[in-house]
Amino acid sequence: MTVTAWAPVHQAVSRRAGGFGDWPAGRDLPVIEGTLIRLSAGRAGGEPMWLRASDPAAGDAGVRVLWQAYLRRFDLEHTFRFLKQQLGWTRPLLRDPAAADRWTWLLIACYAQLWLARDLAAVTRLPWQPPQPARAMTPGRVRAGFRRARQAAGTPASTAKPCQPGPGRPKGSKNKHKAPRHRPGKTTRKQRIAKSPRKKTKQTGKTASGQTVKAS
Repeated sequence: MTVTAWAPVHQAVSRRAGGFGDWPAGRDLPVIEGTLIRLSAGRAGGEPMWLRASDPAAGDAGVRVLWQAYLRRFDLEHTFRFLKQQLGWTRPLLRDPAAADRWTWLLIACYAQLWLARDLAAVTRLPWQPPQPARAMTPGRVRAGFRRARQAAGTPASTAKPCQPGPGRPKGSKNKHKAPRHRPGKTTRKQRIAKSPRKKTKQTGKTASGQTVKAS
């Protein structure tokens, strides 16, 4: 892979794009400098990938860190996708922001447990999935065999005792402890304009026989 960088370069801005629609008409648009990076692969037919950094003087070491950090974004995107689809990050409907923070930290702890259980989890794969060693297993593959790892590790808790559910709230009684409602956080409120009722106007007309008819 060949990495080429140009610095400092500025991007072409206009009033229609880039958030400069409210810029004063008599003033020139600002010059936003940065570093332009091009990544080109050695294979034939591969199109180069262009990146732009806001640092106008990145240097050789900075350019190396920038394009490698950009490629790491795929790991972050797949991590957020795994948390949402597999671990149910957005599944519960929580009202309290503190409860949402606790749920997020709980899922982060579960994700760390999946990474630590790679050596204990059995390789449970579908027929079309290639075999993987323990250290190369993804969190999704570990989650498929985490039940066997949990049985092998054991738990310090005692055996659960059978019990019956509680009586709950009596039928017909209302809920006296309602959950608090939080504002969505909008900065501006829409002003409601009261519309005045329209007055009915009477219209007069004549029929084919010459009679006068009033319509409201």
